[in-house]
Amino acid sequence: MFMKKVLVVSFLFFFLPHICSSQTNSTDTVKSLTEVIVRAYEQNRSLIEVAAPVAITGQAQLNRFSSISILPAVNITPGVSMEERSPGSYRLSIRGSSLRSPFGVRDVKIYLNDIPLTDPSGNTYLNQLSFYNFNSIEIIKGPASSLYGAGIGGAMLIHTLPVIWENGISLAYSKGSFNTNNINAIIKTGDADRGNSFNYSHQTSDGYRQQAQMRRDIGTWESVLKASDKQTLHAYMSYSDLYYQTPGGLTLAQYNANPKQARPGSGSQPGAVQNKAAIYQKTFLTGFSNEYHFNDNWQNTTSLYGSYTDFTNPGIRVYEYRKEPHFGGRSVIQYKKQMGQTLLQFNFGAEAQQGFFNTRDYGNKLGIADSLQSDDNINLWQYMVFGQMDLKLPKGWIITTGASLNKSSLEFINLSAKPSTSQTRVFKNKIPPHLAVLKKINKTVSVYGSIARGFSTPTSSELLRSDGTLGTNLQPEDGMDYEVGTRGSALDNKLYFDMNVFYFDLKNTIVQRIDTNGVYYYVNAGSTKQKGIETYVSYQLVDKPQQIFSTAKIWISYAWHDFHYGSFKQLTADYSKNEMPGAAPQVIVAGFDASTKGGGYLNITYNYTDKIALNDANTSYASSYSLLGARLGYKNVLHRKLKGEIFAGADNIFNTKYSLGNDINAAAGRYYNAAPGRNFYAGVIFKFGRS
Repeated sequence: MFMKKVLVVSFLFFFLPHICSSQTNSTDTVKSLTEVIVRAYEQNRSLIEVAAPVAITGQAQLNRFSSISILPAVNITPGVSMEERSPGSYRLSIRGSSLRSPFGVRDVKIYLNDIPLTDPSGNTYLNQLSFYNFNSIEIIKGPASSLYGAGIGGAMLIHTLPVIWENGISLAYSKGSFNTNNINAIIKTGDADRGNSFNYSHQTSDGYRQQAQMRRDIGTWESVLKASDKQTLHAYMSYSDLYYQTPGGLTLAQYNANPKQARPGSGSQPGAVQNKAAIYQKTFLTGFSNEYHFNDNWQNTTSLYGSYTDFTNPGIRVYEYRKEPHFGGRSVIQYKKQMGQTLLQFNFGAEAQQGFFNTRDYGNKLGIADSLQSDDNINLWQYMVFGQMDLKLPKGWIITTGASLNKSSLEFINLSAKPSTSQTRVFKNKIPPHLAVLKKINKTVSVYGSIARGFSTPTSSELLRSDGTLGTNLQPEDGMDYEVGTRGSALDNKLYFDMNVFYFDLKNTIVQRIDTNGVYYYVNAGSTKQKGIETYVSYQLVDKPQQIFSTAKIWISYAWHDFHYGSFKQLTADYSKNEMPGAAPQVIVAGFDASTKGGGYLNITYNYTDKIALNDANTSYASSYSLLGARLGYKNVLHRKLKGEIFAGADNIFNTKYSLGNDINAAAGRYYNAAPGRNFYAGVIFKFGRS
C-alpha cells in the first residue's frame, strides 16, 4: 500500500509542477555523447575521436533506475552483461568473458580513478563499492592488454568525482521490495582545487530467495589538492563491510517447483540453509595519485595503492578463510608535441602489483569450520611496461599504435604438508599489440578499424590441481580481435549512433579435465570463434527547455553475438562448433526518457534477452525473457540552498520468471539462480549547498 501511494504522488508531481512556476528550475542540458571527454587509452579525447569500442555510463543512465545497484545501467551497453546471483553477488561479462568465472569478476581489468581495483590474481571485488561511488564509467570492450594488462574481456574505468565540484551535503533514502533499505550521506567541502568528499552508504535487504539476506556498509574519503598550476594530488580511502548469504544454484526441477528456495541438501550433504552459506567480506583500500605537468609537452601521473581483504565463506562443501593483502602502482609519462597540422602524443609507463595471500579450507559442519583440509600461502606478483603512440593527422585521420610487455609469477606454499612444499610458475614475454586507425568523415561522424591481441593468465585455482600438485604446462589464453565501427550524430545532433562489428579468435582456451583417479585439473584444449554486431542509437524527440514538456528521447541498444567453440574436446566428448555457454545470442534494451519544465521526469526501460546455453554440450538452456521497468519522479529547488527529489519505480512489471547469473557447467545441472519477480522502490533525495 505504501508503494502504491508513493507511485500516485510521484505521478501527480510529474504533471503538476508547471502550475507552480515560482518553484521551477530549468532542465539540465544533456551534452551530446560525441563531445564527452573520455580517458580510455590515456587519450583524454572526445568520444568521436577514440578508435575503439568504448562506452560511457554516466549520471543520466545511472539515475534512471533504482539506487540499489549499477547493474541495469551497465547492461544498457551492448555486449556487456552484469549479473546478480543474489543481492551483493555480482558477475561482469564483456562479450562472453565470464566463461571461466563461476562467480565474481575476472578477465576484465578494473581501475578506480588511477588505482588498479583488480588484484594481482585477476579478481575484482566490485561489490566493495556502493551505487553512490560511481559518478561515471568507461567500458572498453575487447582486449585492452596494450595498456591495461591481462584480460580478454576488456577494461572498466570508474570515476568517482564529478567534473564540476558542488560542495554541500546530500542525503538519500530509498526503500524497496524484499525489505530493501538504502541510506547514503555525502559531505563535500572546499572547491575543485582544494576539496574533500566524505561518503557513507548503508544497505540491507532480505533478498528475493531463501538464504539471500544482505548487509553492506561502505565509507569513503577523497581529497583533491591543486598544489600549483603544475601539480594536482588526489587521495582516496575506503572501508567496506559486506555480508551476504548465498542460496546456491538449483536444478531445473527445483527451479520449476519453487524458484525462491535455496539449494536443498543432497544425500548426506546439507543444503545452503543448513550450512549457513554466506560471505563475510571486509576490504580496506587506500590510494594516492599525483599528476605533474613539467611543461607544455611533458606530464606524469603516478598512483600508488594498498589493499587488504578479509574474506570468509562458509560454503556448501567447505568453510574458506582468505587473507589478501596486496599493493601496487602505476605510472604514465605523456609527451605531446604539435608539429604543424600534426599532433604527436606518446604515452609510456609501467604498472606493478604484488600480493601475499593465505587461503585455508575447512570442512563446513552446519555453518561451523571443522577439520582443516588445506592451508596455502599464495605469493603473486606481476608487472607490465607499455607504450603507445598517437598521431592526429590533417584531414581527420588519427592513428594509434601500442604494445606492452607483461610478466607474472605465482608461488604456492603448501603449509599443510610436513615439511611444507613450494611450487612456482612464471608467465612472461606476452607482448599484446594494438593498432587502430580512425577517420573523421565530418565534425560529428567518424569511422574506425582496429586490431588488438589479448591474453589471460591462468588463475591460482586453475594452476593448482585438486591433488595439491601444480600444473606445469598450462599456458595463458591468447586471442586476436578485429573491429570496425562508426559513431557520431546527425539531424542537428538529434540522432546519435554508435555501431561496431567484431571478430575475436581465442586460442589455448582453458578447460577442465578429470583423470581416472578423480583428480581435477586444467589444460589448454580448445578455441572459440566469437563474432558480433553491437549497436546503440538514440533520438531526441523534444529538446525545448521553456516548454512544459521540455525533453523526450527514445533509444535502443542491440547486441547480436555468434559465439561458438572452434576445436574443443573434453575427454571423449567433442564439443567443437557448439554454442559457447553463458552468452545470449541477442540482447535488446530500449528506453524512453522524458522530463517537464517543472522538474518531473519519466524513464521507461524494456529488456529482451535471448535463451542462453548453460553447458558445453548444449543440452540445457535458460529460457529467453522480457522485462519492463519504469521510474517516475520530481526534482526541484525547494529553497535557495536546498534541492529536493522524490521518485518511485517498478522493475520486472511483467512479473517474468527468469534466471540471472546462471552457474555455467554446474555439477548435477544446478544452473539456475532465480531473479526477483515484480518489485517496487521509492526514495527521496535532499541536497544542501551553495546557491
